[in-house]
Amino acid sequence: MSATTPSASATGSASAGRWPAVLCWLAVALEGFDLVVLGAVIPELLATEALGFTPEAATMVATLSLVGVGLGAVSVGPVVDRIGRRWAIIGCVIGFSVFTLLVAFAPNVALFTTYRFIAGLFLGAVMPSALAYISEYNKSGKTGKATTLTMTGYHAGAVAISLLAVAYSHNWHLLFLAGGIAGLVMVPLLIWKLPESEVFLIAQELKRNPAAAQAVDADAADPSGTVDAQAKTGMAGLFEGKLALVTIGVWAASFMGLLLVYGLNTWLPKIMADAGYEVSDSLVMLFVMNIGAVVGLVLAGWLADKHGTKKIVLMWFVLAAIFLAALSIPMTSQVLLNIAVFITGVFVFSAQVLVYAFVSAVYPAQARGTALGMASGIGRIGAIVGPFITGALVTAGIAYPWGFYLFAVVAVLGFAAMAIVPKSVR
Repeated sequence: MSATTPSASATGSASAGRWPAVLCWLAVALEGFDLVVLGAVIPELLATEALGFTPEAATMVATLSLVGVGLGAVSVGPVVDRIGRRWAIIGCVIGFSVFTLLVAFAPNVALFTTYRFIAGLFLGAVMPSALAYISEYNKSGKTGKATTLTMTGYHAGAVAISLLAVAYSHNWHLLFLAGGIAGLVMVPLLIWKLPESEVFLIAQELKRNPAAAQAVDADAADPSGTVDAQAKTGMAGLFEGKLALVTIGVWAASFMGLLLVYGLNTWLPKIMADAGYEVSDSLVMLFVMNIGAVVGLVLAGWLADKHGTKKIVLMWFVLAAIFLAALSIPMTSQVLLNIAVFITGVFVFSAQVLVYAFVSAVYPAQARGTALGMASGIGRIGAIVGPFITGALVTAGIAYPWGFYLFAVVAVLGFAAMAIVPKSVR
C-alpha cells in the first residue's frame, strides 16, 4: 500500500522546490568558510602578536578547533535522530555563527581558543545534519549525487575565504565577522524555507504508533534506505545485524579518507617545496588540487548513482593510491605536474565524500543521523592524525617522497575497509 501518515503528507507539499537543497548547500559552504578562516588568519596573528599569539598558542587553537569539530560530529547524531534534521541544522548554524562572531571580539588568546572550540562543536555537527536531510529530501533513492553536490559547498566556502584573506588578512576581525554575520542572516531563511524531513516524520510516527507501519509504503517514503518501525535508534542501530560490519568498515574508511584530505591540504606546499619546486608553484598546486576536488565530487556522485556507490568508492580509493604514489616521481614539466595534482585531487577528496553517500543509503532513517555523525567524527580523528604524521615526516626531512608513499598506503587501507562492507543490508 502507498498511503502515508497525515503529518508526512502535509510536509510533502511544503518541501516542494529547490530551497532545501540550496539551504543545505549554503550551510555546508558556511562550514567550509568558518573552518578554513582560522588557517587564513594565523600568519597575521603570529606576525602582529595579536592577543598574545605564539606558535604554540596557534597550534593549540588549531588542534582544539579540530577536536571540537570531531566531538560535535559524534554528538549530533542522536540529536538529529531525536529532534529532527531541520532544527538540528538551524541550531548548528546559530551556534557556530554566534561563536564565530565572539572570536572576532576575543580580548585574549584564552577566550579566542574557547570560542573557537565551541564554534567547532557546531561546525562539526552541521554537515552530518545536512547530509542526513538531503539524502531524505532526494526522492530518487540514489544518494551519490545529492551528497557530493552538497559537499561542493564546503570547497566553495573554503575558496571564498581564501580569496577574501588575500585582501583582508591584515584585518582578521573582518573575516570572522563575515562568517558569523552570513550565518545569522541565513537563519530566518532556514526557518522559513526548510521544512522537516518527511522521512523523519514518518519514522517518528511509526515509533509512536507501530501499527501504522501497515499504512506506509516504506520504499515510496524513503527509497534511499528503510523506514522500519522495528529499527533501533542511536548507537544500538549502528550495530544491529549486518550493520555492525558496515559500521566498522565505514568508520575505518572515513578515518583514512580525512587523513588524506587534511594531510595533503596542510602539507602539500611544503612537501613540494622540499622536492625542489618553487614555493609559488607549490601554492598553485594546492589550489589546483582543490579545483580537482570539486570536479571529482560532481563526477563521483554521477557515477555512484549510475553504477553503485560501493563500486565507485572502491575505484576512487585505488586511483587515489596510484596518483598519490605517482606524485613521488620528479617531473620537469610544470604543466604535467599540475595535471597529475589535479587528477589526484579528483580522487582523494571525493573518495571520502562517497563514504558519506554510502552511509546515507544503507542505514535506516532512525539511525541515519547517528551513522553520519559517527562516520564524520571518526574521520575527524584522521583529520588530526594526518597533519601530525606528515609534519613528523617533514621535520625528519623525508616527507618527499615518503609522504606520498604513506598517503598511497592510507588510500589502500581505505579501499580495504570499504571492501569488507556489504553492498546492501536490506
